[in-house]
Amino acid sequence: MRATSSPTSSSADRRVLRRALELAARGSGLTFPNPRVGAVLVRGSKIIGEGWHHRAGAPHAEVHAVRAAKRAGHAVGGATLYVSLEPCSTRGRTPPCTGLILREKIARVVFAATDPNPAHAGAATKLLRAAGVQVSHGLLAKEAAALNLDFNWWVVNKRPWVVAKIALSLDGRTTTPPGDDRWLTSPQARRAAHQLRWESDAILIGAETARRDNPQLTIRLPGAPRGKLQPLRVVVTKSGRLPRSLRLFTDAHRKRTVVFRHRPLDQVMAELGAREITHVLVEGGGQILTEAFRLGLVNEVAFFIAPALMGTMPRALYELGAKVQFHNVTYQQVGADLLCRALVSD
Repeated sequence: MRATSSPTSSSADRRVLRRALELAARGSGLTFPNPRVGAVLVRGSKIIGEGWHHRAGAPHAEVHAVRAAKRAGHAVGGATLYVSLEPCSTRGRTPPCTGLILREKIARVVFAATDPNPAHAGAATKLLRAAGVQVSHGLLAKEAAALNLDFNWWVVNKRPWVVAKIALSLDGRTTTPPGDDRWLTSPQARRAAHQLRWESDAILIGAETARRDNPQLTIRLPGAPRGKLQPLRVVVTKSGRLPRSLRLFTDAHRKRTVVFRHRPLDQVMAELGAREITHVLVEGGGQILTEAFRLGLVNEVAFFIAPALMGTMPRALYELGAKVQFHNVTYQQVGADLLCRALVSD
């Protein structure tokens, strides 16, 4: 069977591969430190099985697709497998998917993005082609890579993808005046903020925010699917003096709280990366956020802008000393507020 080195371009391939990407997105917030991956099995023009990766240590998307096809009574041999990411070719927590493809005698594999790990990139392609499997790749590669920006960054840099989340007024302030216990942003914006937590492996704040706000840093999304591990709650403190009565140390998730004392923020990020934390949401306060920008640690921003003026309240960021530019900027109205998301330019 002849293998091809050029990206597949048929409309059918594009349609089914896009479905694999849709399936992969279901793993958002659930798979760390693994990537989000979706897979679709096709015989002729009919989809016979679908699957997506649910969590690290569980079967990969390809396995779920094969099992779904067999449960429905379909033969897998000779079928085409569409995958959002190059199938794994080495054993990790689970066996390599290339072995599954060969055992099941799948005739053709179409994947979008190449494995971001330089040590593994292209390995599956070579192995499968050597065994006579037709392999095509590259179609929808950018879209597939965008699904795993955090994982791809962590694999290459050994540090987590960092998202800076800020809720601020029109004049750049972060809190309401003393005695005013109303939220700065709308309920819709706060729900969107919890979605950001869902997408994260860890939520990081400074000691000042921990003392002042006594936050829970938990995910509160009604109707959200089960299986999400509470993100690690990280507090960075110079003094190490934090009240033990804080909810971070007393609630049901207290074992998911980590305190870093006397550590520069770049060192904290390196240590989190070593713990297989791929995606960190920095929620404040201003000093921590400013330091993260100054050190070039921020990869993405999520700014919730409220239609209010706060005057003399604390500013969201201190003087950065350098210009920060963004790309891939999007704006979305959430309730009365505006959510600006963007990637930080190099």
